[in-house]
Amino acid sequence: MAEIRGDRVGAALFADALALVREQLILTDGDLGPLISAPPPNVNPEALRQLGFMLDAGGWVLLESALADLPADLRWLFESGAVTLEQLATLQSALGITALADLLVEIRRGSVRTLLGFNHEIEAAIVKALPAIRAKTPRIPLGRAHTVAQPFLARLRQISGVEWAEPAGSLRRGQETVGDIEIVAPIEEPSPIFDTLVELPDLSRVLHRGARRLYLLTDRVQVGIRCPVPATAGAAWLHLTGSPSHFERLQAIASGRGWTLGPEGLHRGPGEPCVSRSEEEIYSALDLPFIPPEIRNGEDELTAAQKGSLPKLVTRAAIRGDLHMHTEFSDGRDTVEEMVKACVALKYEYMAITDHSPHSSASRNLSGDSVKRQADEIAGLRERYPQIAILHGCEVDILPDGRLDFSDRILEGFDIVLASLHEDAGHSPEQLLKRYLGAMRHPLVTLITHPTNRLLPYRVGYDLDYDRLFAAAVETNTVVEIDGAPAHLDMDGAMARRAVAAGVTVAIDSDCHRAELLDRQMHLGITMARRGWVEPHHVLNTRPIDEVRARIAAKRAP
Repeated sequence: MAEIRGDRVGAALFADALALVREQLILTDGDLGPLISAPPPNVNPEALRQLGFMLDAGGWVLLESALADLPADLRWLFESGAVTLEQLATLQSALGITALADLLVEIRRGSVRTLLGFNHEIEAAIVKALPAIRAKTPRIPLGRAHTVAQPFLARLRQISGVEWAEPAGSLRRGQETVGDIEIVAPIEEPSPIFDTLVELPDLSRVLHRGARRLYLLTDRVQVGIRCPVPATAGAAWLHLTGSPSHFERLQAIASGRGWTLGPEGLHRGPGEPCVSRSEEEIYSALDLPFIPPEIRNGEDELTAAQKGSLPKLVTRAAIRGDLHMHTEFSDGRDTVEEMVKACVALKYEYMAITDHSPHSSASRNLSGDSVKRQADEIAGLRERYPQIAILHGCEVDILPDGRLDFSDRILEGFDIVLASLHEDAGHSPEQLLKRYLGAMRHPLVTLITHPTNRLLPYRVGYDLDYDRLFAAAVETNTVVEIDGAPAHLDMDGAMARRAVAAGVTVAIDSDCHRAELLDRQMHLGITMARRGWVEPHHVLNTRPIDEVRARIAAKRAP
């Protein structure tokens, strides 16, 4: 504990001092002198003297912020009451534990109960507390987690000697919300790169620095960087990526074949060679194909792998165009041309400009006049950018009475029409579904956007009978969207899987409002699709522009 905090207080003395403050025996500097002269029963006099040193060094703020200077999982473990601060320090110093994932490994190995100051009862109390700790762990939206992790990934990838640097955990698996941001960066000697990382701008504090782990706080979010030796990096990455149930099922498969699988690798026994450099090697040694991280849920992916029926998941390279984006004509930041330039840079074959209709709650919306001006502008851009097909579209609102927010005369002029249900108007789930079904039956509506209309992390979305919605999409030849906007990520993986299983054609779109974010939000949409076992043949915008146009025309045909 002293190493982390950088002061003169050992773990046991600090625990005593902290207890005095929390019990309000010491409220001001003036309370300290009398207590040192006549210590209360069961109070360590040395703790009082050390507390005096702490007050001189940094005052009450130093003491009250002590727990905030720990890696988050350790802080929550202490606050659960399962361990004392001294025991926490022992877990960290003796076993190198910085996260609950490490703690679980050591509990299974039987290492915890044998530590000085521990026993079976304390270990049992820790195990009992773990579910509640995980349940209250703050989570951040996937989009923000990517933003926070990116500067660290970019810096690590520039450093000589770092073989690769990639996220682990729920961030790598693409869960909509992320608990821990952990990055794996294999290198033989990590100390020099830690020296570099602690100098990054916007860093709040260093929470932990060990031989191969660095925990930092930036923008109120913890980032853990782990630097295993390259020879064991694959196993460490596999373990940290999880999910826990996926890794446990892998361990069971390994055990059934005479192997032992742990964070250090796959081996048959002491002295035997260890398979641990890459995830691919570990899966292969277990006679399994590589399982993409997005579907490592510990559910049916391992059964599918054993049967040879894993999906060939959609990739970024398969996407030929983006069918949902906004410009300054509605609530986008950039001009139509800036969006076109960005799509050309991404080597898209086609794109669709789809600004909002008049009744949208966006800051600006299309009108009859601006639709004509935008059409003229797009016509000019088609001449200047012949390498990309620019579709003129609209994201039209489905109004409370079921009508679309533009007349058919205006909608007929668009190359593609997206229909959205942005406002529930106090309607019941059945009424909301009726509005969707009416829009899907409209021959000019090609695509339904973000069908749950959830708003992460604040709004859960509509509670509809989505099986009926998917059946109607198939019946009416309507595409349903997987939206990559960080606030939507809609459909999520589970719903996307239900959709394609029902025979729905999906589109993966960015729903982007800034040219610089087109690629990032497309990646987020692809992540949701991959979590839903979506393959390229399920996706409209993996197809050439002629097929996209034919799909639109087929629905419009009488």
